Amino acid sequence: MSENGTALTLRGYRDAIRGGAMSSEDAVRGCLAAIERLDGTLNAFTQVFGDHAIEDARAVDARIRSEGAERVGSLAGVPVAVKDNICLSWGRTTCCSRILEEYESPFTATAAQRLLDAGAVIVGKTNLDEFAMGSSTEHSCFGPSRNPWDPERAPGGSSGGSAAAVAAGMVPMALGSDTGGSIRQPAALCGIVGVKPTYGRVSRWGLVAFASSLDQIGPMTRTVEDAALTLGVICGEDALDSTSARVEVPDFTARLEEPIGGLRIGVPAQARHDENHPDVTRVFAETVERLRSMGAEIVDVDLPHMGAGIAAYYIVAPAEASSNLARYDGIRYGRRAKIGRDEDLETLYSRSRSEGFGGEVRRRIMLGTYALSSGYYDAYYNTALKARRLIKGDFDAVFSGAAGAPGVHAVLLPSTPTPAFRIGEKIDDPLALYLEDIFTVTANLAGIPGVSVPAGFAGVDGKRLPVGVQLLCPAFGEVNLLRIAAQLTASMPLETLAPVG
Repeated sequence: MSENGTALTLRGYRDAIRGGAMSSEDAVRGCLAAIERLDGTLNAFTQVFGDHAIEDARAVDARIRSEGAERVGSLAGVPVAVKDNICLSWGRTTCCSRILEEYESPFTATAAQRLLDAGAVIVGKTNLDEFAMGSSTEHSCFGPSRNPWDPERAPGGSSGGSAAAVAAGMVPMALGSDTGGSIRQPAALCGIVGVKPTYGRVSRWGLVAFASSLDQIGPMTRTVEDAALTLGVICGEDALDSTSARVEVPDFTARLEEPIGGLRIGVPAQARHDENHPDVTRVFAETVERLRSMGAEIVDVDLPHMGAGIAAYYIVAPAEASSNLARYDGIRYGRRAKIGRDEDLETLYSRSRSEGFGGEVRRRIMLGTYALSSGYYDAYYNTALKARRLIKGDFDAVFSGAAGAPGVHAVLLPSTPTPAFRIGEKIDDPLALYLEDIFTVTANLAGIPGVSVPAGFAGVDGKRLPVGVQLLCPAFGEVNLLRIAAQLTASMPLETLAPVG
C-alpha cells in the first residue's frame, strides 16, 4: 500500500520494491492488512497464506539484497493471488466444490510457478463459481463473492473473487481462468482489466479442467500495463501441456504507448443488441466515437453466427465438463460418501457425486452427458462443433478481409449486456445467467484473444457501477490488442479502485 493508503498497481509495487522504497515484506503485509479489513465484506478469498506469504517475502527480500531485484525476476517481491482452480503445492485446491474441499495438490500449476520464478509472492487463493461454472460467483460452496462497487451485487464470474480482490485493492493482480468469459465478464462488472489470451498462449497444466478446448488462464489487473507485464511472465510453451503453443513470447509492453491512428476497428452489428442495458449501449457508442477521435477507422462488420454462440457453447462446454468431471467418483481422490455394508459401488459413486457437486455443476454434467449420448451426438454435439467452426470463420473473414474489403485489426464489443446485477437476482434463472456471456463466449469458441477494459459507468438504483468494453484480435495478436486497449484507457482515465461499501 502507498503512504496515503491507496492501493498500488502491480507496476507501482514493482518499482517501489526495486527502488528500495518498500520491501516485499512491507508490500505483502499491506495486502494482508487490506484482505483482513475488506474480505469479511467481499468474500473474495477462499484461503489466505499469511505466514507462508510473509516467509516467502522475506526470502525474496534477502535475494534482492544479495542479487538485485532485476536478477531475482521481473515481479520480484510483488504480492499476487490466484484463482482457486489453479493448483499450488501448498494450501488446498478446492475449485470451491465440496467434492474437493480438502484436496491438497502435490504440484504447482505452470502459470503459478512462472509467477513464483519471477519473484512474485502468492498471498492467497480467490473464490469462484464451483469448477468455474457460472457468471456470478454465487455457485461457490464458500458463499458468493460481492462486488466492491456495491456489495449487494455480484462481481460476475466465474473469476469473481479475483476481480473483487483486484478492484478493492487487496492485491494488484490475480490470475483468473476464462472458459466462456470468466475473466472478461467479472473484469467488466468490477471495473478492471481482464485478458483472455489466445488458446495455447498460457499453459493449462495445473488448471483444474472444466472444458479443455476452451479454458485459458489470464491476468486481472487495474491497468493494461500490469496485464501486459503479467502476460510476459506466464506465457510460453510448456512441455507438460500438449496444447501449449510453440510460439515466441513477445514483449507485450513494447507498443503500449504507440498511437492507434490508422488502425481499423470493426464494430459488429450484433454489438447493438436490443436487450443491452441503456447505459451499456451509451458507453459502447461513446467508446466507438472516442476511438474514431483517436484516429482509428471505424468499420461496420458482420458476425452472422454470433447469435449461435451461447447455444454452441452450452453444448460444447458441458460435454467436455461431463468427460473431465467423470474422474470425481469418491474413489481416487476427493469427497467419499459413507455407505452401508450392503450397498454397492454404484451407490458410492452416486452418493459421493451428489454430496460433492452443487446444483449448477450437476446441471451441466447432465446436459453434457445427454449431448454426448448415443442417438443425440450428431444432433447436438456435432452440430455445435459445426457452429463453432462457422463462428471462427466469421472472425477469420473479418480480420483477413472478405470480398476484397480490408481486414480489421480488432473487433469492439460490449463486455456484458448489463452492469452488475443483484446477488440472488438471477440465480433461479439459469438462462438469464448464461446470457451474461453472450458477448464473450465466441472468443473462446474461436480461440482468439480478448481484453475487457473499463469504459464508463452506469447509474443503477443510485449506485455508480462500472461498464466495460471488449476488444478481440486475431490469434496471437496480443501485442496489438494491448496497444489498442492501453491507448483507449489512457484517453479516458477512470477510477479502477472501487469504493468498497
